[in-house]
Amino acid sequence: MSTNLFDLNGKIALITGASRGIGESIARTLAAQGAHVIVSSRKLDGCEAVASSIRSAGGSAEAFACHIGEMGQIDAVWEHIAQKHGKLDILVNNAATNPYFGPVEDTDMAAFNKTVDVNIRGYFFMCAKGAQLMKKHGGGAIVNVASVNGVNPGHFQGIYSITKAAVISMTKSFAMELGPMNIRVNALLPGLTDTKFASALTSNEAIKKQAMAHIPMKRVASPDEMAGTVLYLVSAASSYTTGACVNADGGYLTI
Repeated sequence: MSTNLFDLNGKIALITGASRGIGESIARTLAAQGAHVIVSSRKLDGCEAVASSIRSAGGSAEAFACHIGEMGQIDAVWEHIAQKHGKLDILVNNAATNPYFGPVEDTDMAAFNKTVDVNIRGYFFMCAKGAQLMKKHGGGAIVNVASVNGVNPGHFQGIYSITKAAVISMTKSFAMELGPMNIRVNALLPGLTDTKFASALTSNEAIKKQAMAHIPMKRVASPDEMAGTVLYLVSAASSYTTGACVNADGGYLTI
């Protein structure tokens, strides 16, 4: 084993939802440790901006647009990886959606379908197709970005919380079945993080104040504070860790 447990040289990594926020921080962190990162999100321009910045800093990166709510686009990204790289060592499922903020009983069908299609179906088939490629080349590591809302549902975030609970269960199911193939599957459970995705919460002072009352560290996380946990979960440092759901939440789930 390398003396540097976080060395990712020679590894190919796909990060979804990587054009900004937590996904961007994960892509930059993995690239800094030597991985070739495939920066993926819905819009190619945003992906290319991140990939170009990584290359300018001396890292290795490429951009590939993929909306994980669309099965055809999921198939396309895996075909691209198989043809260009022939393998995948690391998959980070970070792309997610939360189109509805309001009373759970008022959730409409469009918001329900969109949230389920991306956060459950998208994650499931990204994991499944990633595993199919990984098992051909001796294994790999998958990290699903879930949420503390998957454990304690967020107020006015009903369907989102339900899908994140499904991601936690999904992670354990894949870990159990893929363990014999040397494919490790773990989940990151971020707490309140300063991203555009969470801006409905962080920009509302009343909601933010209420949240602080339940966070022992009394602050919002930065995206970079999520990336370090993912680095641990995809590296040799966690070589005997699978099926774990790691909280990075400032202590929120301890209360």
